[in-house]
Amino acid sequence: MALPRTDTVVSYPTGATDGTGTVLHIEPVGERFAVLLDATPCHPVDAGWPDQGSDRATLTWNGGSADIVDCIVAATDGSLLYLGGDIPVRKGTEGWTFVVAHLVTDAPPVGQVVTVEIDAKYRRSLSLGHTGCHLASLALNRAMTGRWSKEVRTDALGTPDFDAEANDTSRILERGSLDTYRLGKSLRKKGFSTEGIAEALPGIETEVNTTLADWVAENAPVRIDRDGDRLTDRRYWVCTLADGEARIACGGTHATGLGELGSLRATLTLEDADGTPVLTMRTAQD
Repeated sequence: MALPRTDTVVSYPTGATDGTGTVLHIEPVGERFAVLLDATPCHPVDAGWPDQGSDRATLTWNGGSADIVDCIVAATDGSLLYLGGDIPVRKGTEGWTFVVAHLVTDAPPVGQVVTVEIDAKYRRSLSLGHTGCHLASLALNRAMTGRWSKEVRTDALGTPDFDAEANDTSRILERGSLDTYRLGKSLRKKGFSTEGIAEALPGIETEVNTTLADWVAENAPVRIDRDGDRLTDRRYWVCTLADGEARIACGGTHATGLGELGSLRATLTLEDADGTPVLTMRTAQD
């Protein structure tokens, strides 16, 4: 079975929760099969930045169906298929094709037209969580502004980008998110002051939540701008706030307006990890 030579067409950035595609290739993976389609609405997890997990979905074809037990970004050089963390090159590398691999326990035949149906309720919960995560990162950057003594890159609203400089892990939850930030020596060398941050944390949290409440109340629309409809085409989360237009590169799924987030709150905690302060921000929506 020949491996695809063009990147998968993806419709999840438009909010699609169902679609059809033609089976191009099937690859045995242990007791499962990686099904490659020419097009899919299924959001895959990306090993390079696995903040948002894969959709829950079902694959249906004439005479059969199977739950998609996982959906991941894969890549091929034309001879072998590499899944997830085994991909040896960066996304978009010339000569490589990047595809969405749907992992199932029962596969349709190559050439079969299949229907992909997404668990829309679960997708929406992650989309809300992802939009809230972007908003909270911007609010946290704003609350940390006074702790910088040197110029660093700025975020989408022109504020020193604490999130980009310090973020260690990020995970999108159902109607929420969880991010950790290392406040170590390298961050301090860039000009960030950690002095008295433990004592200041309640005030920082209050400032973040005040900003979030103001932004959510604006109910600004959210859209995804795309350079194209292929998996490797750049996509951007765009939200026009009263403070300016925020435009953030992002491959996830999102709400269509901030009002959908309801009551969005962030909780900040500080812990020690082998001598390095680690700040954790958890967001949750009512």
